[in-house]
Amino acid sequence: MSESSGPVDPRADDSDSHGGFGCAEVIAEVWTLLDGECTPDARERLRRHLEACPGCFKHYGIEERIKALIATKCQGEKAPEGLRERLRLEIRRTTIIRDVQQRPAQ
Repeated sequence: MSESSGPVDPRADDSDSHGGFGCAEVIAEVWTLLDGECTPDARERLRRHLEACPGCFKHYGIEERIKALIATKCQGEKAPEGLRERLRLEIRRTTIIRDVQQRPAQ
């Protein structure tokens, strides 16, 4: 493998800092980029790193495919109404129990 191809495992070598981020930082921030939750500045720095680092770009591509697969497989599925109602009831019970336990003794 040539030196320009980047590390096989981008987490293994954090000495490269393309775009102001090291490989470990990019891997840690991949989901914020995929979910559109990072700042415009961070998004630009992450993209610059991904363009310059084949190892991180490969990892990003894998995560992107996983996200797309999850979205496809979970599309439109909802829990049965009976289950949803039981969950609502249990949440209400938990809230009531906590309220009672947290009230000061009179």
